[in-house]
Amino acid sequence: MDQLLPPGTDRVLVTGGAGFIGGAVVRRLLRDTSATVFNLDKCGYASDLAGVERELAALGPAAQGPAGPRHQLLTVDLVEGAATTEAVRQADPDLVLHLAAESHVDRSIDGPGAFIESNVTGTFQLLQAVRAHWEQLPPGRRDRFRFHHISTDEVFGSLGPQGRFSETTPYDPRSPYSASKAASDHLVSAWHHTYGLPVVLTNCSNNYGPWQFPEKLIPVVILKALAGEPIPLYGDGANVRDWLYVDDHVEALLLAATRGRLGQSYCVGGHGERTNKQVVEAICALLDQRLPAAAPHRRLITRVSDRPGHDRRYAIDPARISGELGWQPRHNFEQGLAATVDWYLANGDWCQRVQARAGHSGERLGGPTI
Repeated sequence: MDQLLPPGTDRVLVTGGAGFIGGAVVRRLLRDTSATVFNLDKCGYASDLAGVERELAALGPAAQGPAGPRHQLLTVDLVEGAATTEAVRQADPDLVLHLAAESHVDRSIDGPGAFIESNVTGTFQLLQAVRAHWEQLPPGRRDRFRFHHISTDEVFGSLGPQGRFSETTPYDPRSPYSASKAASDHLVSAWHHTYGLPVVLTNCSNNYGPWQFPEKLIPVVILKALAGEPIPLYGDGANVRDWLYVDDHVEALLLAATRGRLGQSYCVGGHGERTNKQVVEAICALLDQRLPAAAPHRRLITRVSDRPGHDRRYAIDPARISGELGWQPRHNFEQGLAATVDWYLANGDWCQRVQARAGHSGERLGGPTI
């Protein structure tokens, strides 16, 4: 059951575990290991524990460990240094997976300050707390300890028609979001080189799948189409992203966290390059099959003015993680997208609930400034 984690990795701290990717990590750890998972999340607008709670209900007695519940929520904002230090002390982790971040580019355009606070200051406070924890561990636990920082391919900027991002691509962030993540990457690397903190970094491409808060492209398109509302397509729709199904990303994260070389970064991509227009049209085609009475859904596609500073193309070369750790995505884009569309069709009540709680109705953020 514990083949995902090395022997002795009994306590795992996941930051952002009430978010989209973090929640998928928490569910996988609860389902396929016997570790106790400490879920540190500030429980902001995009946080939700319904997926974790559903997993716990399915596990039944296996959700309990020798010392109590295997999932323990720590409601903490990483920006608060004292609270972060206390949370790390309480978790007493053998492994830290740092996913907590503000991540929506459009929101970063409207309100960059929150991204600097959460992604830069929050990472700094966590690094300080984790470093103090690691330094006082007994030798055996200290040797096993790891800190895994999860980042984005957006730190590398924008590609032309050819080429792909790799671990040697220079950083060139273009949005407040990507700049804040680039800063956090550099902090983590510095804490490794200066203090010896055992870290691994990963930079992933665009994730999609179940339980994603409905402000990102794929859930927005699905929900707009279901409501019969205009589906916004930025600019000419030719911006390219490399799409990665969230469960495949979780596999990569756990491999990198437990088997990656210390101090190294790993790029994780799904071999799923598509233009935004192709993604939107593929969703419409799937909905036409499932809801033919409302077809054609593509009639709802509406061109809107482009996002300021919209990067033209992202693409990942995952050769390092594939060659060193044997990772390959299990889902191609067509499989993952079909599963995602079906999940949102079956979970409309969840979408309505989280949107209402967050006061978000699918409106556009980060629009043109002039």
